[in-house]
Amino acid sequence: MAKILRAALTAAGTLALTLTACGSPAPTAPEPAGTSTAGAETTAADPAGTSEVRLETVTDGKLTIATGEPAYSPWVEENAPESGAGFEAAVAYAVAEELGFADEDVVWVRTTFDSAIAPGAKDWDFNLQQFTITAERRNAVDFSSPYYTTAQAVVALEGSPAATATSAADLKELTFGVQAGTTSASIFEAAVEPTTQPLIFNSSQDTVQALKGGQVDAIVVDLPTGLYLAAAELDGGVVVGQFADTAGGDDFGLVLPKGSPMTDPVTAAVDALREAGTLEQLETEWLSDSIDVPVLQ
Repeated sequence: MAKILRAALTAAGTLALTLTACGSPAPTAPEPAGTSTAGAETTAADPAGTSEVRLETVTDGKLTIATGEPAYSPWVEENAPESGAGFEAAVAYAVAEELGFADEDVVWVRTTFDSAIAPGAKDWDFNLQQFTITAERRNAVDFSSPYYTTAQAVVALEGSPAATATSAADLKELTFGVQAGTTSASIFEAAVEPTTQPLIFNSSQDTVQALKGGQVDAIVVDLPTGLYLAAAELDGGVVVGQFADTAGGDDFGLVLPKGSPMTDPVTAAVDALREAGTLEQLETEWLSDSIDVPVLQ
């Protein structure tokens, strides 16, 4: 599958993002799409590549995709999703191609996070801005299958013993903090086999405060949270690295209106990109290499 990028932009952008509300990961198969009288039909290639199908989009001949305002790196570079630069921008154009839409037939609109997952009619075909798939949200909207599962990452402060670690072995003797009720502790312990058990804190705020106050050398959080903390919450924050194991991570899905006739075709497109290795390739480019978050082996 050819990677969809409109322009080769530098990945050096302001490293910040809007935190998603994290819930327990839900089953990843989307609910069956219902019927809808809104929108217009467009002939496009079947994502499975077997035939042509009629896609009912909000604008005939166009695929309308929504994201946040502003949209942040590394998900969208320079707040310009139409460039195709950034992980979610690139995923959006890859999905569009699978559905049979040319780049020039993609139309971008902006929404708030909350309005996108609220019940009611939408003026877009799908929306992506790091929406975690949850059972509660499925009551109001549809989801595609996941296009990204969050990894766990190590966050430290510049100058700390953890900041210069390049492998899991470098972290064995350090004191870590993790939030209670998350998968961070089990993934960390399996990957690092620390000599000291991590300290457990009741909330994310307490975990971050322990790092700020020097109570721990580093903390373990999901990668998107780590990117946000390093950019916006911590003075001298560093995302040291990420663990390869994504078991128990939050699944991000494309959001569609409830009962959308586009849910099944969009899910098929995401599945095809996953099977072809395209999602992994884009993840490596935009969420590993370009933001310099190595995998800690």
